[in-house]
Amino acid sequence: MSSRVAAVDAVAEQRAAYVHIPFCRRRCPYCDFAVVDMSTAEIDIAGYVAAVQAEMAMEPLWQPLHAINLGGGTPSALDPGQVGSLLDTLHGRFGVTDDAEVSIEANPEDWTLDYAAALRAVGVNRVSLGIQSFSHSVLRYLGRLHTPKQGRAAIAAGRQGGIDSINLDLIFGSPEESFDSWRRTVIAALAAEPDHISIYALTVERGTALSRSVQAGAAGPDNDDLADKYEYFATKAAAEGFVHYEVSNWAQPGHECRYNQITWAHGEYIAFGVGAHGYRSGLRTRNVRRLDRYLEAVTAGTRPLAGTERLGGWERERERLFVGLRRISGVAAGDLGGEFLRSPDGRRLVDAGVLRSDDGRLVVADPLLTDAVARELLAFTPGT
Repeated sequence: MSSRVAAVDAVAEQRAAYVHIPFCRRRCPYCDFAVVDMSTAEIDIAGYVAAVQAEMAMEPLWQPLHAINLGGGTPSALDPGQVGSLLDTLHGRFGVTDDAEVSIEANPEDWTLDYAAALRAVGVNRVSLGIQSFSHSVLRYLGRLHTPKQGRAAIAAGRQGGIDSINLDLIFGSPEESFDSWRRTVIAALAAEPDHISIYALTVERGTALSRSVQAGAAGPDNDDLADKYEYFATKAAAEGFVHYEVSNWAQPGHECRYNQITWAHGEYIAFGVGAHGYRSGLRTRNVRRLDRYLEAVTAGTRPLAGTERLGGWERERERLFVGLRRISGVAAGDLGGEFLRSPDGRRLVDAGVLRSDDGRLVVADPLLTDAVARELLAFTPGT
């Protein structure tokens, strides 16, 4: 096993924390996350921050954190003092390693030079900017509030503000997006010289405005179009020195997202806030998705849990394989993976060149087929 692959697996021993900030100025039509639309509800952000800190105090003490991720929603709806207060609570309660990755998601319209510098001062060293596209028409279709010019300005502000690692999130495959407009977005994204780029195919999730529109007859994403655009990006990113290390993620060497690496390695992470999911000591937890129920629970001094699931035996191993398959380096097969490879379904995938075994690891040959392979693995019953 190469030292690089060994390091990919070793990150499972590190610990992480996720903090969910649910507030959005407007819900995007494709979004099914636990968010609160600030355009339709009266919001007490300071009260929410205090509630999250109270929830942190309920979590049993743990090892120091190697990665912290503030996601959403729109974490950049918080002011730097509120972000710093949350980080201080994590430091005081659990401890944070000196080299920890501290990442925040941000919308370009929020991300100014002053804001970036202030966040750097309170400990944020990585930002994931929701650029999504550099096309005016595509941004309108996606319900985004920023312009391509604001996207470029946000990237520059992050660099000038001292943020160590800058990621761009891009969404591809909307019916409004031609191949040429995607090509221009890719060229613009690479020209901005970010440290990391994540690309996500537009997905029609149940219950979203996009889903209702497609059900009413509007055009949705086209699989062939998605595949062509994915492959185009992969080729261009490789030419610029980006390493493809997970299905949707490319990084310049040394800028891989540590928080995500921990979760893909089936490492443990604690989670706070509305709708947040955590995994610790074999117990998977999920918080309630409604803000009022979350605040009520925390105010009453109880954990705001919607449910828990104890993972053990084959189920724990199945989940380890499921998340690990997303990595380009694959996942150690273990007993369950080895049995799957010897099964008729596993042999069929190997014979078709879709799945291979490299030095005891399961590797999906074509990243675009990862979800299909994962579904087969989830459906596999050991001993059959």
